[in-house]
Amino acid sequence: MTYDCLVGVDAQRHPDRKGYAKDWSVAKDETTWTINIWPDMKWSDGQPATARDAAFTYNYLIGSLGKPDELNVGWNNTSGLENISSVEAVDDLTLKIVTRGPTRWPVDNVILIVPEHVWKNVSYADARGKFQNVPPLVGTGPMIVEEFQQGEFVRFSPNQYFRTGQPATAGMIMRFFNTADPIAQGLKSGELDYGLGLTAAQSADLSKNPEMIVGRSPVEQRDYLAFNTLSGKGAGTTKALLDPAFRDAIAYAINQKVIVDRAYRGNAQLGVGLAMPAASDFYSDLTDIRRGFDVAEAARRLDAAGYRDADGDGVREDKEGKMFQIELITGTFSGVLEIPIAAVQLIVGWLGQIGIPVSVTQLDAGALSARTTAPDSGGGNWDMVVASGWRSPTPHDLLSLGSSKQIGSANVAYWTNEKFDQLLAEIDVTVDLKKRQQLVDQAARLIYTEAPYVMLAYPFVLDARRKDCFKGWGDQDMMSMWGYFPFDRLGSI
Repeated sequence: MTYDCLVGVDAQRHPDRKGYAKDWSVAKDETTWTINIWPDMKWSDGQPATARDAAFTYNYLIGSLGKPDELNVGWNNTSGLENISSVEAVDDLTLKIVTRGPTRWPVDNVILIVPEHVWKNVSYADARGKFQNVPPLVGTGPMIVEEFQQGEFVRFSPNQYFRTGQPATAGMIMRFFNTADPIAQGLKSGELDYGLGLTAAQSADLSKNPEMIVGRSPVEQRDYLAFNTLSGKGAGTTKALLDPAFRDAIAYAINQKVIVDRAYRGNAQLGVGLAMPAASDFYSDLTDIRRGFDVAEAARRLDAAGYRDADGDGVREDKEGKMFQIELITGTFSGVLEIPIAAVQLIVGWLGQIGIPVSVTQLDAGALSARTTAPDSGGGNWDMVVASGWRSPTPHDLLSLGSSKQIGSANVAYWTNEKFDQLLAEIDVTVDLKKRQQLVDQAARLIYTEAPYVMLAYPFVLDARRKDCFKGWGDQDMMSMWGYFPFDRLGSI
């Protein structure tokens, strides 16, 4: 609400949702980017906001690379900056970014531009630690943080210097809750004007209220079943997990449509590949290679791959003659929408039908992160996990689930594939959109075939607002997940 990305996700999707930059272009060499900053823009304290502040923001981070206090944590961090050769302000309105090779990072990154006059004397150690960015914050966004209590609320006031004019609302208080129940109750009572992160049941209930408008927004979250593909330290209970034929057969036994209809009550899109429909530039439904739900086919493929029920007791054995007893862990990582436990129950039922018994361990966010981290950090020693991730719609983030560099973080399956890594490396240095789409499609097909993941669903964010408070909300997305829309344009009724 308070800060702007230079460009970021929203500005590339929506022509009316620009950030710090007015427009941008790249030279024929695909390494020299020219970013034009809005003229006469000001920080919320009235000082000029220029290309020099943007250059400072990036160079401040770049200057920490390799140092003991490198700024490699938090929202504004050094990730991706190793690709940058130089960042300079040509003048107050022109920023030039030169990259070490072709990449769209200059416009894809979501680093927030901060004012040089606030941050120039802050050491890296203090930035990582004790520095308190004391309210009122100084930003270029429409709403400025005036006060906050961590984990409880943030109070915003309108930025009188916002580039399109001071927002019409007198202010805003954003409250934080650990569960969705008080959000639904607050909307009903009139204590809250808007709420998001509702459950399907709450959304259905509020939709019957004539004072409410409910919405559901497609986002970049992916809910998946992942297999532990480690072969050494941290490996699962059976080597079958390393076998693409075993994983492929399991995938045939999972019915994404039933999961969406029953577990999500229709509030999700069917899981297919790594790219979700919200990432419209790169989504493909993989029609020509897509598996269908077929328990009999799953059983046939397990038989063909050598995983049979030799003694007829209803439980299959692996190639070493050991009976399967799969441990599935599940939970909700911090910052993502909760996966309905009914989805896990459905999977357990289907796998039981094909002779693969599954035990389920439900974990909190911290324990789930610890179990799925890199084996050298204590992770692993489970068989399957039902979890989710929410990253940006850039190809780098879309494909992070299969990147060997992301093992123990985004890549919870610990899967490695040299061809996939080569495609990801090529994508990272490709600027042309059409060529990027082709490369992403190749990578998506490769990992789909190898099946370290089975995509279950792409859930919607469910939200609701009262009709009697504000006008100017969006039709498809009431509130952007990648910017401050619509809080730059709301007006009271």
